[in-house]
Amino acid sequence: MVAAQLRQLGEDLALARKRRRESRRVWAGRIGVSEPTLARMEAGDSAVSIGTYATALWLVGRASAIAALAAPQQDLGALENELRVARQRSVRKPHSIERRLHAQAGQRSPKPEQHLPSIRDVLVEAPAPAPSAATASLPLQPESSHVRYSR
Repeated sequence: MVAAQLRQLGEDLALARKRRRESRRVWAGRIGVSEPTLARMEAGDSAVSIGTYATALWLVGRASAIAALAAPQQDLGALENELRVARQRSVRKPHSIERRLHAQAGQRSPKPEQHLPSIRDVLVEAPAPAPSAATASLPLQPESSHVRYSR
């Protein structure tokens, strides 16, 4: 695939040279390479340096396109990886996702089921433990009283 794209680039650069009615000798001199190197570039040879291709693109007024070749905004592979990592890091509960989807669809979202009662509900509803035989004979003291030890 890369070889085909380099071949197409070489052909396009050769066509640009011919449309400007430049000979290979003159064009090679302007690029700063030998005629055989220019011929290899126009054939799409991958061994020709990227600097040679860049200079040829500059001669035809397309140097600004070079910077866009690897622009981060166009790097779809990296964007897909970032999405994959974000999905793996997601800590949303299924009911939270359902709410968001319903909100986007303009529907009223159902309340999430409570799987576990709150600690307050547990403390209020829990019956007091029955006194054991060991603690039944001990007198109950109010919490505010202080215990004094005497000698």
